[in-house]
This record gives sequence, C-alpha cells and structure tokens, in this order.
Amino acid sequence: MPDDAVRALGGRGAAPPEPNPVARVLLPFAGAYVLSYLYRSVNAVIASDLSMDFGLSAAQLGLLTSSYLLAFAAFQLPLGVLLDRFGPRRTDASLLLVAALGGLVFALAGGLPSLIVGRALIGLGVSGCLMSGIKANVVWFPISRLAAMNGWMFFAGGVGLMLATLPVEAAVRLTDWRTVFVALCLMTLAASALILLAVPRREGETLHEPLQAQLSGLWRVFRDRGFWPLALCSTAMQSTQMAMQGLWAGPWLRDVAGFDRQGVASNLLLMALATTAGFLFWANFATWVARRGIASFRVFISGTGVFLLFQFLVTIGGRDTALASWIGYGFFGTAASLGYAILPHRFPVGLAGRVNTALNSMVFAWAFVVQWAMGAIIDLWPLPAAGYYSPLGYRVGFGTALAIALCAWLWMLVQMQRTHACAAVRDKQGKGRSS
Repeated sequence: MPDDAVRALGGRGAAPPEPNPVARVLLPFAGAYVLSYLYRSVNAVIASDLSMDFGLSAAQLGLLTSSYLLAFAAFQLPLGVLLDRFGPRRTDASLLLVAALGGLVFALAGGLPSLIVGRALIGLGVSGCLMSGIKANVVWFPISRLAAMNGWMFFAGGVGLMLATLPVEAAVRLTDWRTVFVALCLMTLAASALILLAVPRREGETLHEPLQAQLSGLWRVFRDRGFWPLALCSTAMQSTQMAMQGLWAGPWLRDVAGFDRQGVASNLLLMALATTAGFLFWANFATWVARRGIASFRVFISGTGVFLLFQFLVTIGGRDTALASWIGYGFFGTAASLGYAILPHRFPVGLAGRVNTALNSMVFAWAFVVQWAMGAIIDLWPLPAAGYYSPLGYRVGFGTALAIALCAWLWMLVQMQRTHACAAVRDKQGKGRSS
C-alpha cells in the first residue's frame, strides 16, 4: 500500500515517535495480524478432519471456510469509519474479542451451522487487523519509515500463513483440531489485551469527518470508470489465490497429487514461504523499476500474466509438477496486490484510503464466491470415499476460476489500451487547435 494511501487512513505521521514505538506499537498489531492470517488459512490443513467429523460435502466445506471471507468483506467499509472515529487501538482490541468468541464457537461446534457462525465471527473479528496496524504506523512513525513499517506488517501475515501449515499439522497430531482452536482463542484474547494495554494513546489517532462526507467519497470511487478495469483484474487474481491457499490447495495436494497429511502440510509451508517472499519482492521491485521510469502498471501486467500461467499449470498438473506449480502460484499471485499501490494515484490523496478499502471489500467478497463455488463444482463429480473428491472436479473448478481471471486480465488490457488511445487523440486535437 502506498504512502499516500496510508496517510489517508489518518494522521500525518510526522511527529517524532515516542521511545521504542516498534515494540510498543508495531509488534502488538503485527502479532494480531499473524493470528488473522493463521485463522484465514488453517482450514487448508484441517479440511480432512472437518469433512470426516461432520460428513461435509465439498460445497459445505467451501461454504464453511468462505464464511470468514464474507464477514471480512462485509465489514471493510464500516471499519474505515470506526478507525477514524475511535482509533486503531480501541477498534482492533474490541474486534479481536469477537474473533476470540468465534474461535470458541468453532471449537465447540456440534454441526455445520455452528461451524459457519464461528468462522464468520472470526472473519469479522480479524477484519481490522491489517488496516488498524497501518493506521497505527501512520500515527506513530515518520513518513520516511512508513514503507518499511508497513512491509513488516505484510511480513507478519506471511508468518501467520506459514504457521497454518506444518505447525498446525503437528499440533493437530498431538491433540486435535478443537484444542487447536481453543489455543487460538486464548492467543486472540491475549493479543486484544496487549494492544489495549501496551499501545499508548496518541494525538491524531482519531478523526471526525462526517459520515456523509465519507460515503460521498466512496461513491466517487465506485463511479469512476477508470477504477474498474484494474480493480476487477486485481480482485479476480487475489481472490483466486486467497480461495485456493486458504482451503483448496490442501485437499488438491491430497486428492490429486496423492500426498499424505505430512506431505500436504510440507507443500503448503513451501507455498507460504513463496507467498511471503512475493509480498516483499513485488512492492520493492515495483518501487525500484519506477525510479528507472517503468510504470508499476507494467509490473502488475507482467506479474499477473505469469500468475495466469501457474494457474494453468496447477489446473492440469499432478504430483510431479505440484511443488513447482504451487510455489510459483504463491509467489506470482501476490503481484496482484500492487493494485493497492496503483489505483490510489487516480484519485486525490484524501480518497486513497477509501480506494483501497473499496478494493479490499471486492477482493474478499469475490474470494467468498470462489471458495464456495469451487466446492459446489467439485461436488458434481462425487467419490464413494467420504471426505475425498474427484481430480476431475478440481480441474473443472480450477479451470473455471482461471477462465474468469483470464477474462478480467484481457478486459483490463483492452480498456487501458482504449484509454491511452483516447488520451493520444485528445492530445493531438489539442496541439492542432493551439497551432
């Protein structure tokens, strides 16, 4: 996320930080974001346990897991209002209590409805972790350090993604998935208390822009035709990666590639490492090439184009190509996150936060659709073995997601080409009139 987008979330960030803001501000919020990503991705490892314990179909497993994404997406727009009015400390600490409640409901669930309720409460409760941390960075750190501090926030998400692989698998083997969620619930309560008690109050953490003005700015974003081509492409790419890495990569590695539980967790860990590296690489690479006169949009096009290739390889692949395909999938899938840095430049600085909030809500809403619909498609080719799914179902489901992402990518290129052509015509006409 660019500096101007971050500044739009509140504060100027220019005041000298108080002693040790990394320990007292960055680490508490980063710790909460670790839990957010861990919650998001844990079902990829425990999917077989949930399917066996509750007799879930693929569609039910997809609906259950994606309820996190739906609640997360639904709360993105109200979240911006809460952050401005109450500040990141109180907002995140309060929401984490909801996440802890959701973890407890999930751990004690006796059937699919309570699992869905618990998962949705978790999604709602962790929906503010990243944006709260970014706004806290704005308030506490000078502008010259914001990119680095935000980079560490994204890195924390990668740590959570890695913890949701082999460490979770080891914990489930030692205990069971219910005990794991009770432990997550306790850690979430601790994270809430740490943010509330350790992070000091600071002037500038709250703003009081009228609600009507906030909504008017958001409507301006959605009305802008230039917002949609790149936003839809970024949404299609990020949502697909999120849906797969958060759930379907794990069952695919079991049912198509034939790995055991340990092998599934090991491959997911390597994919998580690639994803974490991708988050760090693409932001820094886009900044590096921009200094040399190459637009970030070109990096976005190239990175997402390669991601489409790896989507294709995963769709048609099997055990022999599984590791390389999923590593490339994780690394190049993060290129779509450059949309958060590119889109705000089309708008005034004061709208940058709402631009990214709008994009974020689209990403998570579509990820919910992809994750649930994938299960429904996979269910069209049932297997007699409970908890296992047909390789053909995966190929059709993954291929459908690939086709949608490819269409969004191509449509973006066409629209951008038309925009550049129209701009060239206007420039030519303007020069003709002036001469």
